[in-house]
Amino acid sequence: MLETLLGGLLGGAFRLAPEALKWLDRKGERSHELAMQDKALEFEKLRGASKMDEIGASGDAAWNSGALEALQTAIRAQAEKSGVPWADALSSSVRPIITYSFMLLYAAVKIAIIALALQAGSDWPAAVKLAWNDNDMALFGGIINFFFLNRIFDKALR
Repeated sequence: MLETLLGGLLGGAFRLAPEALKWLDRKGERSHELAMQDKALEFEKLRGASKMDEIGASGDAAWNSGALEALQTAIRAQAEKSGVPWADALSSSVRPIITYSFMLLYAAVKIAIIALALQAGSDWPAAVKLAWNDNDMALFGGIINFFFLNRIFDKALR
């Protein structure tokens, strides 16, 4: 009798085993399918973000191109004469007047520094060294390079 009962239980277990394995397999398939859908969704999000970046970059490029064209047009328009002599003279004198004014102001400040140092009892070499430092030398070198290299480039481009 024990064998009959044991045989019936084992037979039922062996009959249920494939169904249990099928159920576990379907559960694995569903979780795998869900994971694949999550990956596909993540990929679509990345693709959308990449497309938005691409659209933004092309928009920036178009805007920069338009800005450069506007700048070129403005520079060309500034170089054109208006036909009114006093307005043309005033327009062409703005940059030199600003440059000379700055240079006069800069020289006045340096002279004042030297004068104050001499009044305080300093000797000439120390006063000049106080007024003329590495920053002044760098500024002076930049200005000289700008003016002389500008002439070289103007001649080369003609």
